[in-house]
Amino acid sequence: VQLQASGGGLVQAGASLRLSCLASGRTFGSFAMAWFRQAPGKEREIVAGINWNGGSTYYYKDSVKGRFTISRDNAKNAVYLRMNSLKPEDTAVYYCAADVHVTVPTAFSRNYDYWGQGTQVTVSS
Repeated sequence: VQLQASGGGLVQAGASLRLSCLASGRTFGSFAMAWFRQAPGKEREIVAGINWNGGSTYYYKDSVKGRFTISRDNAKNAVYLRMNSLKPEDTAVYYCAADVHVTVPTAFSRNYDYWGQGTQVTVSS
């Protein structure tokens, strides 16, 4: 599976962004996907996950609940992360990831087999 993330940028606090991740190379609609992020000097952390058909979504950080929305379009081989009301603490490189062995996402980065290249999100105050 090849993953290509895009949609990051430099925005002011309170703005919105939508990240996209396009997949190729495998039947996309059969496995779990997730978005992670890594801020400078910090470990990579999971932000949100989505099951194989998009019917279940998971948010792993209280700070993004109600602001971030993960979704997927299996017909387009894509997963998205809509981020509203962005804050400076959301500044990080965001990665999409695929765990092709499961249909429901887990929170552990070591479980994910494939990763996108990352897209930088910078939120200024």
